[in-house]
Amino acid sequence: MEKQPREVNSEQQQSSDGSGERGSKSGFFSRERLRLLVRAFRYRNYRLYFIGQTLSLMGTWMQLIAVGWLVYRLTGSALYLGVVAFAGQISTLVLTPFAGLLSDRMNRRRLLLWTQSLALVQALTLALVVLSGSVRIWQVAVLSLLNGVINSFDMPARHSFVADLIPDREDFANAIPLNSAMFNSARLVGPSLAGILIAHFGEGFCFLVNAVSYLAILACLKAMRLPAGAPGNGNGKRVLIDVADGFRYAWHFFAIRQILLLICLLSLTVMPYVTLLPAFAREFLNADPLDYGLMVTVSGIGCLVCNVAFAFRRNVIGLDRIIPFSAVIIAICLAAFTFCRSLALSFPILFCLGGISMAQLTASNIILQTVVDDDKRGRIMSFYIMSFMGMMPLGGLLAGAVAERFGVAETLLAGSGLYLAGTLLFLHGFSRFRGCLLPVFEKLGIGRAGAG
Repeated sequence: MEKQPREVNSEQQQSSDGSGERGSKSGFFSRERLRLLVRAFRYRNYRLYFIGQTLSLMGTWMQLIAVGWLVYRLTGSALYLGVVAFAGQISTLVLTPFAGLLSDRMNRRRLLLWTQSLALVQALTLALVVLSGSVRIWQVAVLSLLNGVINSFDMPARHSFVADLIPDREDFANAIPLNSAMFNSARLVGPSLAGILIAHFGEGFCFLVNAVSYLAILACLKAMRLPAGAPGNGNGKRVLIDVADGFRYAWHFFAIRQILLLICLLSLTVMPYVTLLPAFAREFLNADPLDYGLMVTVSGIGCLVCNVAFAFRRNVIGLDRIIPFSAVIIAICLAAFTFCRSLALSFPILFCLGGISMAQLTASNIILQTVVDDDKRGRIMSFYIMSFMGMMPLGGLLAGAVAERFGVAETLLAGSGLYLAGTLLFLHGFSRFRGCLLPVFEKLGIGRAGAG
């Protein structure tokens, strides 16, 4: 993709060369650094996307918190938490590769209009079922399964859609962290509001607010000015062949393969803490719904701080080193959390766990979006989502079953040890990993490939 000339590049180069030393002396939040932080907002379509998604995701987080609390209130079982999480996410593992191919072939804005509209209907149905007072656990599981199917097609389109909104690849290093910051800003507000609504009105109102919040992103998508054509031109009769071609591309590109495998392990061994958090909060920390919402919020603050720090980066150079370093810290934080028996002490641990996990995921996302061929972007993003979201239901279901037999804390501690072992294997091939990436950065003309 040909880069567009940008006035900000000359200013950034001056700063990196030392000629912009005067601006850097004006403080961390100098005018030049603030422009660097929000440079993706120069694009009108990205601004609309950011606003609409922020409002919509607040409702999504409210629903996520409310579903977990509702399931545990109805059943009192860690196993059922895992079962419902499995139902809500297993379709991501099965359908996402085909959804990624659809994202490569179809107009992504049109696809997002469909998925967001269907998600609105799902949230509204869940709200009506709960507010009627006749909710059953099987209904929650079925509606969670439906929501997972919708998300399987929505997420690859959303991740790939950023490339349609940002013409310059070098700005991906800013747009992707801002995207994650949007997600985690909603994560700050959503769980807190969910805790308040659950405590005073019940879970059904959270689902109703989520349904209304989808109107924001639908309005912003309609207001965008984008070409009408579809991004891809694949043969509709070669679906399985094209999906297999995407798998081959990811597997033979060593750096992509290593990133995706480590994310798979993260989802299987570490992320089940999200599924088991309601049980851990009640059993070991004596937490109520508001406390639980605050625990998720604190983790979101850590993620947001990480996103802001990443948004100051000029390009992708140096992110390869962040991946294994953050993975080691994640394992340590999870192990520390399993021994925590104080609600107050859990907050800084969850802050670190959330922030460092986001560091690994954001660095991985930026690298993948930067090095992938444009005609395979939707499929590689679908594999990224499949590795993270698709493996989470398996991890959650397994963790729920193990926790039922051996205990919640013991299950999380075992996950920490397994993830640390996998990280050591990643480090064993780290030289080859870096050697695979740097020539690609040089070919794209991004930064100084030897720096960072």
